[in-house]
Amino acid sequence: MASRATIYKTELQIADIDRNYYQNHSLTIACHPSETDERMMVRVLAFILFAHEFLAFGRGISAQDEPDLWQKDLTGAIERWIDVGQPDERDIRRACGRAKQVVIVCVGNRGADLWWSQLRDQVERLKNLTVISVPMAGAQALARLANRTMQLQCNIQEGQVSIISGADVVQIEPVTLLAPTLK
Repeated sequence: MASRATIYKTELQIADIDRNYYQNHSLTIACHPSETDERMMVRVLAFILFAHEFLAFGRGISAQDEPDLWQKDLTGAIERWIDVGQPDERDIRRACGRAKQVVIVCVGNRGADLWWSQLRDQVERLKNLTVISVPMAGAQALARLANRTMQLQCNIQEGQVSIISGADVVQIEPVTLLAPTLK
């Protein structure tokens, strides 16, 4: 019998001073049996960084043709495609062809550094691609916050993210490795 996804319920209070975005979100997150708490919480961080009323979790790990998160407009067109991890060049190009903006969020470790050094020259000309690296220590600290029911207060100011859960505070400063080129 196949293992089932673990369901997490999360209440987010987001105060993003950088984007002037202040909202509460109730999320239901399915954690695939092969997914670690660290990866799941980096998906939550990606939601926090790009929060929008139409941003939703995709099937991610369970479906090759869907991202971890996506934001569609009212016509169904994909505004933002967000993947967590280290997708290959072909998948990144395909996503860039399908969405107005593509964001890759990776965890800054040796594997990610090698992945990025091999991939950078091949993708840096994609005009709608953003690549963000989350420091390993930050991803590990986020994983320690993982709980089946979470209440998280999230503040973003000057690129620094503070996530508060009870008495625990996690500070993360994501690093932008590649930003979209201006048209």
